[in-house]
Amino acid sequence: MGAETGTNQSVERAAAVLSTFLDGPSMRVSDVADQTGLGQSTTSRLLSTLESMSFVERDRVSSLYRLGPALITLGGAALNQHPVHRAARQPAQNLVAALGLAANVATRHDDALFYLCSFEGPRAPKTYALTGRHNPLHATGLGKCLLVGLSPTDRRTLMPTLIPYTAHTVVTHEELDGTIDHVLTHGYATETEELALGRACVAAPIYDQSGSVVAAISVSGPLSAINLTEHEVELARHVIEAADQISIGLGFDVSRSGRTAAVGGHYV
Repeated sequence: MGAETGTNQSVERAAAVLSTFLDGPSMRVSDVADQTGLGQSTTSRLLSTLESMSFVERDRVSSLYRLGPALITLGGAALNQHPVHRAARQPAQNLVAALGLAANVATRHDDALFYLCSFEGPRAPKTYALTGRHNPLHATGLGKCLLVGLSPTDRRTLMPTLIPYTAHTVVTHEELDGTIDHVLTHGYATETEELALGRACVAAPIYDQSGSVVAAISVSGPLSAINLTEHEVELARHVIEAADQISIGLGFDVSRSGRTAAVGGHYV
């Protein structure tokens, strides 16, 4: 039992070391030690071991550490093994080709959404990759679609407080209930400057074989490119068609019922 506990602690420490690189640049051993709370000698040993396995790599000139190629290999394998990613990759890329906007696919992880894939469009370039990142559910079109699968009571339990990110963020559950009713009735959600100023999106839920919401897909971009006032209906049609294509790929029979028959995140 002692050996097993020690092994688990080593894994936890290695994971903590790797996690320090998620939002930061290359770092020195002392930087990683400060962020993890581990001793500098322990941190140095962990980094050396991780380097030998290519989970981190060290710049030969600066001696700064950054995440290594082995993590890209593992991440790529995880994506290729995920059924939603396999079904959604091509439809999402088709949206980018048709609209020039960004296309994003996400699943729900507890009280946040998790980006499975994100493709840039010429009208919506990004300076960083969204894949693998998290965002709040209540302040995004993707998140609103993912919340369709929960009852109002469950949504309040999951997110007791709705954090405001801008002056446009939905901050009451009553208002959130209304936006989710819109998804159930119309088959899509919109979001305008609720998470970040100058940005908007249109999203639709993705269903699996049982009719449960398992993911969502969106197109997003700057207000100047997406212009919901003029193009909401057109964008919604494109996104719903892509969501239906992905749902069919996951075994859902779209023809069995209309979208307005969806109740509690399930088609009936």
